[in-house]
Amino acid sequence: MTKKPLAWIVDSTAYVSNKLQSHPDFFSVPLNIHFGEEQFIDGVDLTSTQLYDKIKNAEHLPKTSQPSAGEFAEKFEEIANNYEQAIAIHLSDKLSGTLASSKGGAEIAKFPVTFVDSLSLSYGTTALVEHGMDMYEKGASVQEIQDTLTKMAGTIQNYILIGNLDQLYKGGRMSGVQFFLGSLLKVKPIIQISEQGELGVIDKVRSERRAFQYLMNKVKDAHSRGLHKVYIMHGNVLDQAKELENAISEQAPDLEVEIGELSSVLAVHAGEGTLAVMWLEKE
Repeated sequence: MTKKPLAWIVDSTAYVSNKLQSHPDFFSVPLNIHFGEEQFIDGVDLTSTQLYDKIKNAEHLPKTSQPSAGEFAEKFEEIANNYEQAIAIHLSDKLSGTLASSKGGAEIAKFPVTFVDSLSLSYGTTALVEHGMDMYEKGASVQEIQDTLTKMAGTIQNYILIGNLDQLYKGGRMSGVQFFLGSLLKVKPIIQISEQGELGVIDKVRSERRAFQYLMNKVKDAHSRGLHKVYIMHGNVLDQAKELENAISEQAPDLEVEIGELSSVLAVHAGEGTLAVMWLEKE
């Protein structure tokens, strides 16, 4: 049987857009969620809605873990039966050990995989995969795709209103000082993943309404620079996401907006009520 030339691989923190969902050569490797002794596979055993319900009734917050090198190796061996090689694009190496596990899995499987660190997560990974697919369809080589996506990774813009500071802090993604100030002053921190792929607080606002306006203003500024598509990601607050979409459409009717839900693994850390805007600055 003739093998297909190239597979595309992400982890389950990536937002699966309609384009990715319908692509025949696209694969996702799930992360794991742990509630005490119970383990769930992200997006397979546990949806985000089920996760929020479990968190509300749980004595302790769940934990997450990346797939092991062995789990990646199994996936790569399966893909190797039908493909000559793959491009794998994962969430920021500064936020998770997923990329390292994936590289280890490729070595075990002895399968040729070209890696890209998205320096982001969710839609940030999605944007790179979609751009890479477009390049490949136009005849670009795997090396050209890797070089281009690596440069593009630092241009992914993201502004995140965290739904639950307690979850972010206990999950080790926020410092004690940032958590203390946010809780004491009742402020709404705006989180951003930097060009280096690190998570940090870039601004603070006093209310959800002001936070909403903050996100709106960032999108308007980007639109004035030529932005033509923005993604709104949410943590079980579809109504708020649609409200933001409507507000954006009123101000910029020519701007394409797509709404997506955060994966269960991201929901563990960000919490219910999270709202984010993301886009690729240079397309």
